Amino acid sequence: MNQLTVPLSVPLKKRAEYQKNLRQATANSGRLLLFAGDQKVEHLNADFVGPNVSPADASPEHLFQIAAAAPVGVFATQLGLISRYGTKYQKVPYLVKINGRSNLYKDYSEVKNEAWWSVADVLSFKEKSGLNILGIGYTVYLGGKNETQMLKEAAQVIKEAHNEGLLAVIWMYPRGEKINEAAIKTIAGGAGIAAALGADFVKTKYPYTKTPTTSAKKFQEAILAAGQTKVICVGGGQQKAEDLLKHAWEQINTAKANGMAIGRNLHQRPLEEAIRLATALSLIINHDASLAEALAVYHGRKKISPLRKTKSKFLGLF
Repeated sequence: MNQLTVPLSVPLKKRAEYQKNLRQATANSGRLLLFAGDQKVEHLNADFVGPNVSPADASPEHLFQIAAAAPVGVFATQLGLISRYGTKYQKVPYLVKINGRSNLYKDYSEVKNEAWWSVADVLSFKEKSGLNILGIGYTVYLGGKNETQMLKEAAQVIKEAHNEGLLAVIWMYPRGEKINEAAIKTIAGGAGIAAALGADFVKTKYPYTKTPTTSAKKFQEAILAAGQTKVICVGGGQQKAEDLLKHAWEQINTAKANGMAIGRNLHQRPLEEAIRLATALSLIINHDASLAEALAVYHGRKKISPLRKTKSKFLGLF
């Protein structure tokens, strides 16, 4: 497994649970392919209906169908959606997003983004439902007057999650009228704050350009700033699958990132295509595949057997 130190905030009696969750979420690779379904709140319905969006995406169940069939490490969404669809999709590896906000209010300087549910709520739901819940997710918006309160709450939920052997993923977004959120110094600074909070993974903006290798080299600054907290790159708006896979390969192999968080680039596609794209991404992220191998799978030129959760090279291909 790609080294990820078990933090000292995980008590000895919960270390086995934490390691089990980490192994499953990362397919024994230490790298995370996170499928973001929290956009039902964050982006409202604009991302789910419209041109170049699969008609199936109009229903929340499309998200769960992808999560159940594709080799994603975790499916991150709100507890309410999980409670409605979890009976039908019991084997999905869930990560509960415990806070969030819509994009209607544009003044990020005023945002509080308080948690909707506590870690205790998540644990109670996990026990009663029997669902496969591996961790929690929390968004921090840096740069506003309520930043301190969000950071305090993030620190507490990470501590509480670790105390129960759950993974903690932080969405770290510097936002504001005078903040250049695409600047690498800003991105790296946010990654460093996630490390100071003790997060296992931090989801950050990524400088997508027409030169994937150049972008990846630039992004190395954020990887170094995060230290033992592992950085996963946002997938961003819908891209051609070939371009996304090129960036993913460079993120893993040049920047040394530890995964990707992908939402629109999966759920806006029809189910069959979304599964092929997620499989290709998993081969790159979790199984050290070449770009050519991943592209062959995406285009259907090569079929693979179900991906096995192993630290060794993926099986069933070629």
